[in-house]
Amino acid sequence: MNPVLLVLIAANVLFSMKGFSDRLFFEKYKFQVGPIQRGERLRMFSSGFLHVDQMHLFFNMFTLFIFADAVIDVVGVVKFLVIYLGSLMAGSTLALSFHKKEPYYAAVGASGAVMGVLYAAIMLNPNMKLSFLFFPFIPIPGYVFGVGYLLYSMYGMKNQVGNIGHSAHLGGGIGGFVLTLALFPQIFKENPFIIGILSVPIILMFVFKDKLSKNR
Repeated sequence: MNPVLLVLIAANVLFSMKGFSDRLFFEKYKFQVGPIQRGERLRMFSSGFLHVDQMHLFFNMFTLFIFADAVIDVVGVVKFLVIYLGSLMAGSTLALSFHKKEPYYAAVGASGAVMGVLYAAIMLNPNMKLSFLFFPFIPIPGYVFGVGYLLYSMYGMKNQVGNIGHSAHLGGGIGGFVLTLALFPQIFKENPFIIGILSVPIILMFVFKDKLSKNR
């Protein structure tokens, strides 16, 4: 395991464990629209290192563990960190924009950052198979999953499906998409078809963003 990846996982585990045992700590650093709008911007970052419970923490860290090295091996440690942290903030930013009229809306989790890393891995290796993690009996190329998950996230945002931060997932995925293109522009030459496919749901989100948030 890359040392930087180990540090990220350790930071998530330690910060989350503190939140599990200290409710005041959890409440102070979680993502919540009202306090953020009043100036507590640190929550947009710190919430990415908190989790609801051990299963939430495990799933995010397991996904990060699976895909991080595939990104680090291609773009290097520094650019990987830019993708991870930038995607975290992209997820928080989209969540804040989408829920800006809901002062009590709250969320935690590294999902935005992890989704950014996942999308970076897909763009760098679009034919990777994701059957071992997401669809155990139906192996699919990574880019198919990428498009499908972005569309599902938009559906989840519109219909408030489950207790899931769909907007943060979508924002993180978009962050990973944009940052990977910016930091590794060779993709424009190597995989232009994949860029086009993955950009379709992103464009649709911006076209229909008012309808996605019309109830808010």
